[in-house]
Amino acid sequence: MNILLLSPYDAVSHQYWRRQITAGFPAHHFEVLTLPARYFGWRVRGNAMTLADQMTADQVAQTDLVLATSMTDLATLKGLVPGLAGVPCVLYFHENQFAFPSRQASDRDLAAQMTSIYSALAATQLVFNSAFNRDTFFAGAKALLRKMPDGVPAEVLASQEFNALVLPVPIPDPLFNRTPSVRRPDLVWNHRWEHDKGPERLLEIVQAYVASGLPGKFHIVGQQFRTIPPAISEAIALLTAHQLLGEKGYIENLTQYHALLAQSQFVLSTADHEFQGLAVMEAMALGCLPVVPDALVYPEYVPAESRYTTAAEAVQRLAHPAGYAPRDCVAPMAFQAQAESWHNLFIRLV
Repeated sequence: MNILLLSPYDAVSHQYWRRQITAGFPAHHFEVLTLPARYFGWRVRGNAMTLADQMTADQVAQTDLVLATSMTDLATLKGLVPGLAGVPCVLYFHENQFAFPSRQASDRDLAAQMTSIYSALAATQLVFNSAFNRDTFFAGAKALLRKMPDGVPAEVLASQEFNALVLPVPIPDPLFNRTPSVRRPDLVWNHRWEHDKGPERLLEIVQAYVASGLPGKFHIVGQQFRTIPPAISEAIALLTAHQLLGEKGYIENLTQYHALLAQSQFVLSTADHEFQGLAVMEAMALGCLPVVPDALVYPEYVPAESRYTTAAEAVQRLAHPAGYAPRDCVAPMAFQAQAESWHNLFIRLV
C-alpha cells in the first residue's frame, strides 16, 4: 500500500508519531511530506498551497491512502490537488484548536478552528490520540458553529463524531523492556518551557516542596525557547538556593534522558494543556510514578491516588508514594499493543 503521510506543522510530538508509524509498518510504502513547525498562523492557512506545490503527479497517482495530521488544511488540499479527491484520508489529531489555552482570543484562533472543522468534514476517518482530545474537539466545534448566524447544516459533524477512533501516539516498545534500576527519591518535570505547561503551578509546587523538607533532587528538563517563563527561572533559583536542583535544561542525549527517568521515582506534570502527555507516559513506561493534575487527559491512564488539585496535595503524593506499577497503566499504549489497530485501519479504508 502506498501511503502519503502529511505533517505540515512537524513539531517534536508529530515527528515522534510519524517516525514510529513509518518504521512500524515496513510492508507499506510511505511518502512523507513535512513542513517546519514555525509561523503558526501562516502554516495553518497556507499549508495546502505549499504541500500541493511539493507534490508530484506520480506521487498523487500512486497514493492509496492519505494519512495527515490535523494541522493539514485537507479540504483546500483536495481542491488544489483533484487527484486526491477520491483517495481515502485519515486525519490524525495530536491536539485540537478548541481546548488549547490561548492568552487572548484572536482571528488567528478562529481561522485555525474553522480550518480544522473543514478538514474533519473532508476526511474519511478521524483518529484522536485521546478521548479528551476527541470530546473537546467536537464540543468546541459545535459551540463555535452555534454562534454562526445561519447556514450551518443540521447534524454537521455527527457522522464524524460517531465514527471517530481513539489511538494514542504509540510508546516505543524498548522503554517497557528496560530492566528496573535502583531509584533515587527524585522527581522530574520534563516538559516544554512554555506557558501552557503551567510554569506558575510548577513554582507553587517547588515552593511547597522546598518547605516540606523532602530529600530528592528536583530535575527541571525539557525543550527551551528564546523566552523562558519567569516562573521557571524563579523555581530553578529557589531549588538552587536549597541545593535541591538536579538536571536542568534540554537533554540532547536520549540515552541519558531515559536513564534519568529510569533512576527517578516520580514524574511531575503541571500542565494547563495536555491532549496525551507523551512525556509522562514515557516516564511511566520507565517506572516513574506520575504526579499530575486531576484534569485534562490524565484521568484516562493515571490512577486517582497520583492526581492532585493543589500544590500541597501534589507534595503529599510525593511524600506518600502510590503502590501500583506505573508501566502497567500505559502498557496499552505500547506500539505492539496498538499495531493491529493501525494495520486494520489502513486495510479497511483502502
